[in-house]
Amino acid sequence: MENIKSLIEGHEEFQSIKFAKNEERFKTLVEKGQNPKALFIGCSDSRVMPEMITNAKPGDLFITRNIGNFVPPFNPDDSYHATAAAIEYAVSVLEVCDIIVCGHSQCGAIASLFKDIEPNEENLHTIKWLELGESAKRSTKLLPKGVSQKEILDYTERISVIFQLENLLTYPAVKRRIEEGSLFLHGWHYNIKNGKIEYYDEEAYEFKELTEKVKD
Repeated sequence: MENIKSLIEGHEEFQSIKFAKNEERFKTLVEKGQNPKALFIGCSDSRVMPEMITNAKPGDLFITRNIGNFVPPFNPDDSYHATAAAIEYAVSVLEVCDIIVCGHSQCGAIASLFKDIEPNEENLHTIKWLELGESAKRSTKLLPKGVSQKEILDYTERISVIFQLENLLTYPAVKRRIEEGSLFLHGWHYNIKNGKIEYYDEEAYEFKELTEKVKD
């Protein structure tokens, strides 16, 4: 109980201050339902808070988070697919106009790709999930010799975002709406140390500061 005492106190503060300040907005969201601007696919890392880094208001973002902000390819079998279900719901039901895949610095999932992890009954799901980052890991072979481990990880974090965007295109609903011009994909990388976000410029094949995109 002691470990979550601050969270309970935080909830009390939320009710008395933040909820009260946004009470009318929450009332509208209840009466009219949600109409988010975008689907945000982010990492479960506790240091990455989608609403905070985008200054989003209640109802702005439909969020799904997982280890490594990975997007599994479309696979219509009878298993459970949480991320896939969130994508389908956001695109086909909520009809969001944008999907953001946001990677980040110091990503534990990306770092794990370069470690020898012995499988056991406590990590089998994790090891299977990390396979979604293997394409990004293999692409590091294109880097020049002599680059540091930090540079390798930085590169992998960003290139992985691009691979996840490609996986999004395997979803029929996503592909259809992109072809219709009613859905747009965005690849972001958030730097925990300085708070800056970079976006992937597909025309220049590089990541640039997000603030520059707003000025364009």
